[in-house]
Amino acid sequence: MPRQTYFAKAGDIVPQWHHVDAEGQILGRMATQIATILMGKHRPEYTPHVDCGDFVIVTNAKDIVLTGQKLTQRVKMRYSGYPGGLKMQTFKRVLEKHPERLVEEAVSRMLPKSRLGRQMYKKLKVYGGSEHPHQAQTPAPFTLT
Repeated sequence: MPRQTYFAKAGDIVPQWHHVDAEGQILGRMATQIATILMGKHRPEYTPHVDCGDFVIVTNAKDIVLTGQKLTQRVKMRYSGYPGGLKMQTFKRVLEKHPERLVEEAVSRMLPKSRLGRQMYKKLKVYGGSEHPHQAQTPAPFTLT
């Protein structure tokens, strides 16, 4: 009897909650592991066309580490679409004002660029400090390797 390939259904997956402490973590290495959890690639029943990922809570985003000279040399740009509407900020300034934006952008760029990827991105919760309002979900601490 030949083996059958298993495809997970949307109702079969029970998402879990993971808590990641970003203090002292390198941004890119942390973002790849978070994206893997959001996509569900850490599960044996991973199916590419089904959202089988888990929720991730990231705290202490203000204490992430950027290697080399990225804090002063890398620039985050926004463009309004109007002449003179290009806004540029260094990573250092973004980290001071809105530290969660660096983590969110790094993770979102590692997710699929589709409707499913946007659905996965909504399961990411990032906070600059150590407090978060998701204690009721009892998130399991996730240690990054």
